[in-house]
Amino acid sequence: MPGGGHSEIVWTTEGPNVARALNQRGIAAFVLKYRLAREPGSPYSVEDAAADTRRAIRWLRANAASQHVDPDRIGVMGFSAGGELVTMVADDPEPAASRAADPQREVSARPDFQVLVFPGPGGQPATAISDAPPAFLVAGSLDPCCAAPTVALYEQLRKGGIAAELHMYAGAAHAFNLDESELIGVLHWPDRLADWMADSGLMDERSRQGSGPAGEKR
Repeated sequence: MPGGGHSEIVWTTEGPNVARALNQRGIAAFVLKYRLAREPGSPYSVEDAAADTRRAIRWLRANAASQHVDPDRIGVMGFSAGGELVTMVADDPEPAASRAADPQREVSARPDFQVLVFPGPGGQPATAISDAPPAFLVAGSLDPCCAAPTVALYEQLRKGGIAAELHMYAGAAHAFNLDESELIGVLHWPDRLADWMADSGLMDERSRQGSGPAGEKR
């Protein structure tokens, strides 16, 4: 889920560009356009955007075979406001009304892992940490909006016994997107993500070699 403060979707740099980078590492990626709660005149709430995220997870899990993905290795990744949606679906309980309204309500909307890239404070403090999936968190130490929420969520996950990895980059502020930083470490954060996924058992041999997700030749 790209960011954009729930008023827009930062589509290219936090959407297809990221998806292609993940594809090169053997990871299937689907970019979500969710409802915007803060767009002028919007009738929606941030919870509606979270419901869109849960709906996407359910749809993908229910259609895993046709999409050539493993239904037990479906994760969510979000940037900034999109990271808030990750927290809401991975670390907080699902509202009963949201599940009741979903036509595939019997399919789990809980992700198998979560990736939060300079996530905002929405959904924090998390209230379902004991059921949270493994997490990878990354942000810049100079980020005025999202450095503190990233560290706070990591501490919640760590204290809750959830496997979590945190990377805070010195000298980096908000919204460092792919190939948009002069810092070598920041440029290589997707490699650290791929390493974490491999160490966590989320990528099989073909995926690690970049030949396709979930053991399927692409």
